[in-house]
Amino acid sequence: MSERKVLNKYSPPDFDPSKIPKLKRPKDRQYVVRMMAPFNMRCKTCGEYIYRGKKFNTRKETIQKESCLGLPVFCLYINCMHCLAEITFKTDPENRDYTVEHGATSSFQAEKLLEEEEKRVQKEREDEELNNPMKVLENCTKDSMLEMEVLENLQELKDLNQRQAHVDFEATLLQHRLWQEQRGHQLQEEDELENVALLEVASICEKRQLVIKR
Repeated sequence: MSERKVLNKYSPPDFDPSKIPKLKRPKDRQYVVRMMAPFNMRCKTCGEYIYRGKKFNTRKETIQKESCLGLPVFCLYINCMHCLAEITFKTDPENRDYTVEHGATSSFQAEKLLEEEEKRVQKEREDEELNNPMKVLENCTKDSMLEMEVLENLQELKDLNQRQAHVDFEATLLQHRLWQEQRGHQLQEEDELENVALLEVASICEKRQLVIKR
């Protein structure tokens, strides 16, 4: 049985690969790739929301004059699924993220804002400690106190878990089940007593009606 895909290609004796013409393509040519939206965005033209993970046929282009730490920066073009307006965003290797150029606005991203706030606080702290030894000592003291507080909270959680470890959950569930059964029997007895009382009242009413007719 012959192979479905032939791996060996025939080359004639006079074959010269140097005579094959090379295609001259521009470096900034665009490729069509299939990718997902990297973040939540909203189209500026029609206001359509595009959620993160939506798949698009994207045109990818390498920006020649931009790079970060030797990594190329790519520009990506997609079209809004509602109004077909073009949306452009590019990669940001420095911050490991994407930036919108035009056509859409990025939706709220709490994680990104939190990372930026942490970087800002860390940078301010380093600037303060650069020429102020007392600030270094103060920050070290605060860190030590915070670490001790965290350890105390952790020890409290450990003690709580140890106390809960001695609880017999099976016995607790059994006790709850017995209580439910007793409660069900009690309600059933109350219903039976109520039915008996209603029957007595009904029989008394019937006797009175018979007396009145006589």
